[in-house]
Amino acid sequence: MGTDIHGFIECHRDYRNHEADSFWHATIDVDHLKVPRNYDAFGCLFGVRDNGQFRPVAPVRGLPADASNRVREGQETTAGRSASWVGWSEIKRVDWDEESAWHDAYVHEYSRDPRGGWQFLQRHYSTPQRFIDLCGQPAHLARRPDEHFPEGSQWVDGDVLYRVERLRRRDAVPDDEWGPVWTVMRTLADLHGDDNVRLVVWFDD
Repeated sequence: MGTDIHGFIECHRDYRNHEADSFWHATIDVDHLKVPRNYDAFGCLFGVRDNGQFRPVAPVRGLPADASNRVREGQETTAGRSASWVGWSEIKRVDWDEESAWHDAYVHEYSRDPRGGWQFLQRHYSTPQRFIDLCGQPAHLARRPDEHFPEGSQWVDGDVLYRVERLRRRDAVPDDEWGPVWTVMRTLADLHGDDNVRLVVWFDD
């Protein structure tokens, strides 16, 4: 069974609003922001389904003691586990160019740009036949390049390059998946202050 993420972005207000016993207000459900199942991101940010590639930013801290009622009810309703939270001020300090502890389990594909350089295109969760043909190894070996090729190995075929290399944090937490979350948090932080915005999450499996 797979593991999915749930949670809310919370904002701290200097007066009581909607929730009688909390100064924190749940502003938006992360389900509305369509955060997908991505174990690299879950591990990198929260240490959930972690493979040790990165030191988690906010490893399983539990729900905040002053979490809003809506957050507590949501976590109870989904029987969520491995709850954690991270403030916008912490997200701002993340070095998104930090590299993983070892090279990625998936081969990376680059395409040639108009100036003749190489531009990152994608990670291949399903090993392409083109790479299998290029690397000269049986398919069952080519599907785990981290185990069978040294870091830095690469193969060029015309305008395509395949490379075995490390991930950066920004690769593990891609902006096309997490950009909406960061945008909402950034907007609220601009209005209310960096320390007054946080992401509270939990997981099911």
